[in-house]
Amino acid sequence: MAGMRVLLLGGSGTIGRAVASELVARGHDVICPLRPGASAPPGVDARVARVEDPASLRRDGLAGARVDAVVSCLASRTGVPAEAEAIDHHATVDALHAARDAGARRAVLLSAICVQKPHLAFQHAKLRTEAAWRAAGLDWSIVRPTAYFKSLSGQIDRLRAGKPFLLFGDGRLTACKPISDRDLARFMADCLSDSDKRNRILPIGGPGPAITPREQGHMLFEALGRTPRFRSVSPRILSGAARLLDAGAVALPRLRTKAELARIGHYYATESMLVWDPAIGRYDADATPETGRDTLRDHYARLAATGTSDARGDHAVF
Repeated sequence: MAGMRVLLLGGSGTIGRAVASELVARGHDVICPLRPGASAPPGVDARVARVEDPASLRRDGLAGARVDAVVSCLASRTGVPAEAEAIDHHATVDALHAARDAGARRAVLLSAICVQKPHLAFQHAKLRTEAAWRAAGLDWSIVRPTAYFKSLSGQIDRLRAGKPFLLFGDGRLTACKPISDRDLARFMADCLSDSDKRNRILPIGGPGPAITPREQGHMLFEALGRTPRFRSVSPRILSGAARLLDAGAVALPRLRTKAELARIGHYYATESMLVWDPAIGRYDADATPETGRDTLRDHYARLAATGTSDARGDHAVF
């Protein structure tokens, strides 16, 4: 396939940088609008623009350029309502329309597998964006990945310091098929050329089997050469905190943001990142597609060997 000119959104984030690298390696010409001061991925045509401002994106980001496709890795940093509405919905949809007006006929959206059971503001924002993607008149692909390696690595410094691995409940409440940045980037780049991925919602995980948080902890202790130690925390702490903060927000509205963060924490503590089967009312690991070669065990081994933490959980930023 001949190289395309691709508008890439969210290229300064963890997944966005991996996608940029993969697109460039495949011979695509990548236009990457970046907020002022953001670091540009190597090999892209970086342009300073504010993607949350439609006029800036068109004037400074596209600057009259024609494009063949748009790939969005945009996501809000926190998922709180105002930010989710601004980034996960408005900025992403406005950018889609700008790319369409610039000639794009292919559109690839990075969404999230958790929108299957939407209870949170950012999930509803992403679902409205998915609907806009499908209705835009372009060939579209919507990618719903499971958990990222980075989001499952945040406790490594605790364990290095001799502290126990924190679990919600017994550590078997949830499971996922973690996927690496590199494998997800390859999958998203494939969406530009693979006709089987067009006009489809695509849940995707890394190589199986599904892994629980307790199993993640054992892998991390093994990588560090430490004896496993766990500490259990009830997820009710998070739901209780959300209720208290909501009550306090009557007098102090700023507490609503903290209440939503507590709800987000509770969701991830109690819901698996796997395909949800509404017919049987449970998550189905066997129905969750797998891709790639990178494993979480190998990722933990690299972190342990290099002494790094890889602890930031954000996968794409604006």
